[in-house]
Amino acid sequence: MVEYQHADEVTVVLPREGERGGPAAERRGRVRSILFSKRRRGWFGWTAVVLGWLALFAGVIGVGLHYNTITAEPLVLAASFAPYLMLFAVLALVILLLARAWRGALVATLVTAAALWSQLPMLWPDGTAQPGVDVAVMQSNLLFGNADTDAVVKAVRDNGIEVLTLEELTPEALARLDTAGLAELLPYRHVEAAAGGAGSGIFTRYPLEAGSKLSGFLLNNVRATMIHPERGPVAVFQFHPVPPNLNFDAWSNELRTIRDLLDQQPGQVIVGGDFNATFDHAPFRDLLRGRYADAGELLGVGAMPTWPDDRSWGPLLGLDRVLVAGGHATQIRSLTIPRSDHRAVVARLRL
Repeated sequence: MVEYQHADEVTVVLPREGERGGPAAERRGRVRSILFSKRRRGWFGWTAVVLGWLALFAGVIGVGLHYNTITAEPLVLAASFAPYLMLFAVLALVILLLARAWRGALVATLVTAAALWSQLPMLWPDGTAQPGVDVAVMQSNLLFGNADTDAVVKAVRDNGIEVLTLEELTPEALARLDTAGLAELLPYRHVEAAAGGAGSGIFTRYPLEAGSKLSGFLLNNVRATMIHPERGPVAVFQFHPVPPNLNFDAWSNELRTIRDLLDQQPGQVIVGGDFNATFDHAPFRDLLRGRYADAGELLGVGAMPTWPDDRSWGPLLGLDRVLVAGGHATQIRSLTIPRSDHRAVVARLRL
């Protein structure tokens, strides 16, 4: 004899106690009924499933934008926000699990794993720095020369900065920097000051040689060789490619030019700049091939957003970076410079 019991909309046939199987078989039947039953979802359940799949779709787009290599302006601009889209994959996973949409949850798990994998280089520290000489580096964009130059000089003094790279350096801003005491702290320089956002400069505590303005850029980008008292010649680059939304073709060409310049530079190299690109742009990741590394990547601090810093909802994007070749990084942080739309980056490099 058998009896019928209902479990979550499914009729399960269980043997009576004493018949073949007994209580143990009855318990197994109940477990199976719970695990494999098809529940009828109400409107709330279906709404959750739909929202989960929509969030998952956004996460897939984020992962795709990160790995995209098509040089099309809309895709490049959208890739700036790829990590934020990837977060929707995590949200989708939670929603679909709560809705017991197991297939969707499985897909969400795979997309979440792909998203984490794409960001892993920026989240996972790259070993520890070997013994060497530490050099303090600071990178800052002055917003058309309007930034608080007293704050810039104070940051240089407080952090013992030895190498400073600046973008959007105007002649007026340069004069204010010197009035605030920059020339005493960093007496050596190669600058190409200019009106608007075109100016730039390299400032160091140690002597500079072979300073030059780099060709192939719409804005001023410069290079010099610093003669470090313990490490000898160290090449220093300052880069500021044009923003992609202003001139996309120029942005693409200038990032390729930066890659070529870095590939051709031997020895130890320090690079500071507002790259107008993030880790989620393939052309920027291409700069990190071979012997170059991002200081934030080496320390696993993540994207470390620096722009825009003049909005209550910012910063969102990590545009300001410090790179190194022939060395490692031991510290990195960002700090606010009043009246600038970029946070400055302060890194300590081990050469």
